[in-house]
Amino acid sequence: MPNVFPIPAFSDNYIWVIQRDGTNHCVVVDPGDADPVLDTLSSRNLRLDAILITHHHGDHVGGVKRLLDHAEVAVYGPARESIPGMSHPLSEGDEIHLATLDLRFRILDIPGHTAGHIAYYGHDMLFCGDTLFAAGCGRLFEGTPEQMHASLQKLTRLPDTTRVYCGHEYTEANLRFARRVDPDNPDVATRLRLVEEQRAAGECTLPSSIKEERRTNPFLRPDDANVKRNAEKLSGKRLTGAVEVFAAVRRLKDAS
Repeated sequence: MPNVFPIPAFSDNYIWVIQRDGTNHCVVVDPGDADPVLDTLSSRNLRLDAILITHHHGDHVGGVKRLLDHAEVAVYGPARESIPGMSHPLSEGDEIHLATLDLRFRILDIPGHTAGHIAYYGHDMLFCGDTLFAAGCGRLFEGTPEQMHASLQKLTRLPDTTRVYCGHEYTEANLRFARRVDPDNPDVATRLRLVEEQRAAGECTLPSSIKEERRTNPFLRPDDANVKRNAEKLSGKRLTGAVEVFAAVRRLKDAS
């Protein structure tokens, strides 16, 4: 299995590094800033072999051009978005083979946060950018509630053991919000206590897992009776259907 570790960037971004154990070959996911990546490559004597991009926002692509000055490598990204230096545009059903790491990833279209957002899935790993967060989901900058709900439901159908590598350290804030809309969920309370301890110690709270997200992420559970009831109470209106509940929960989070 590969060694996957985060490079912190900006205030709360994670740039993920996937390194093949026993080698110095690696790829990076969503390098919004080149400097910490170049520092890591140098300090760990790593060779950059490819760049994986999930969506076009600057905090995920801002370092690509400088990294290409450092090494002429393949840049994989969403076909429906403009990505600096992209050499391999991808969409649902495509597969990439990272030969030096002996890894294959299947591409999933997961619009909602942006119109062309993609995820990379393989080897029990999911790199999902800003669509699915630990105990949360991304804001709907370009997509609709229907799109984001469908994207999240697609991700929930992945195996329980899938490790979730998202783009930001939002877990503690997301769980505090989850406690508002799902206050009687003991799994949320237990996870929040653990995450509070991790953050107090300065630790990364990722990766999560699909199993954990199904149990504690209110954005994946809009058909749960308790989430629906509390969303109706907090939003002050009756909600019909999972998409309406999801949209209401997203609006509540936006306003929190």
